[in-house]
Amino acid sequence: MQVEIRRLTLDDYDALIEVMKKSYPEMRDDVWDKRNIQKLTSIFPDGQICVTVDGKVAAASLSIIVQYELYGDDHTYAEITGNSTFNTHYNSGNVLYGIEMFVDPEFRSLRLGRRLYDARKELCEKLNLKSIVIGGRIPNYHQYMDELTPRQYIQKVRKKEIYDPVLTFQLSNSFQPIRILKNYLPGDTSSQDNAVLMEWSNIYYSRRPNTMQDSVVRLGLVQWQMRHFNDLDAFFEQVRFFVDVMSDYKSDFVMFPELFNTPLLAPYNHLSERESMLELAKLTETIKEKISEFAISYNVNIIAGSMPLEEDGELYNISYLLHRDGKIDEYRKIHITPNEKKYYGMKGGSEIKVFDTDCGKIGLLICYDVEFPELPRILADQGMKILFVPYLTDTQNAYTRVRHCAAARAIENECYVAIAGCVGNLPGVNNMDIQYGQAAVFTPSDFAFPSNAIKGEATPNTEMTLIVDVDLNLLKELHHNGAVRTMSDRRRDLYTVGLKEN
Repeated sequence: MQVEIRRLTLDDYDALIEVMKKSYPEMRDDVWDKRNIQKLTSIFPDGQICVTVDGKVAAASLSIIVQYELYGDDHTYAEITGNSTFNTHYNSGNVLYGIEMFVDPEFRSLRLGRRLYDARKELCEKLNLKSIVIGGRIPNYHQYMDELTPRQYIQKVRKKEIYDPVLTFQLSNSFQPIRILKNYLPGDTSSQDNAVLMEWSNIYYSRRPNTMQDSVVRLGLVQWQMRHFNDLDAFFEQVRFFVDVMSDYKSDFVMFPELFNTPLLAPYNHLSERESMLELAKLTETIKEKISEFAISYNVNIIAGSMPLEEDGELYNISYLLHRDGKIDEYRKIHITPNEKKYYGMKGGSEIKVFDTDCGKIGLLICYDVEFPELPRILADQGMKILFVPYLTDTQNAYTRVRHCAAARAIENECYVAIAGCVGNLPGVNNMDIQYGQAAVFTPSDFAFPSNAIKGEATPNTEMTLIVDVDLNLLKELHHNGAVRTMSDRRRDLYTVGLKEN
């Protein structure tokens, strides 16, 4: 007999479902969908483990990493898994959360479950995670529900007066009960919808720098003055100045405005608007790499406003998220304004996603995008807690559209929204001559937040910085106990907002 423990793959799906049905005969119609397994093996392959016996799948365990403070000890299975979308998975989180484990009854004498738990513990230590947490079913509780409360049942299982196939096994693997979770998994009649929150602590865990171990994130917004630069080095010196200042104030993020590098268009003013923008696009790669160096050396995540990018003859408006660990993400503006189409022939991007950072999941939209409520809603459903919106507006009424839409998005999606734009005038550059802007951070509107739902705002049309602290735990409290709960009270039976599948 050959026993092997390895990563689960999508090719194992049919065998996996067969084992699951044998393990949970009372739940034969409630099995994992193939797209769920595809998502899990894609976003966190190391966390999906199976045991094979003579090449046949005999047991499996599934898990994700979460930033546990965002959910706490009172959550449901749907909440911790993002309604089984697993958008709650966060590579820089601090807890390995077990979402499934089962063993083929034919092989239970081989103690394969213990092998899976040992593999999880090894993974937890390898990834330097704080603990493993699971919401454990108590499938024999229905036999005692008329005479014992869940608490009394757990006590008797701990004393070995009652045997429960799940709880007894977890206790024997050094998991400790934390609390009883009510309505954890609706439809689990054997457990009467109860679960026991269990934890195994990693004694080798050491707190990592630059991870969201507390809930406060500091945002630094740059209200960028449009000015002429003699050369690219002068531009970089101005960028460095603001990054340096924000770093001194221990900011977690620095955000520059949309198209903040357009003063560099001046040498191309003799060309048409599109031709000059294509010339500017040739500098984008150099600017991205230089600002990425700033992010690393100053230890701060930088949202590099936006810049033009030419690709295969198309011109895009692109923003880069430059992580302080050197990673680079990008977002391409999806909704192109009539002005951008007319003068620059810009094309819209086609990817909507949240970004994992060392401060949690964030969203990134550019200017006009925030006026379309579907985008932030999709990002919020993917776990976004802070939405960053670099913008460029020429007049006060244009700015007002961005401001009020951004404020509405914060209320609708139970998140923070930060906006930053350019200010001042730029004579001698076609179609970039005047700007109006005011940096601000908007919040939901409830008792834990400012009464006007504005966490901070800068002086309009003046070059300056805005530094604001936002508390992510307040969002969690709002989600569960707010006066209104816009994310959970939606009538999903009547309408949905989601991405189309390609």
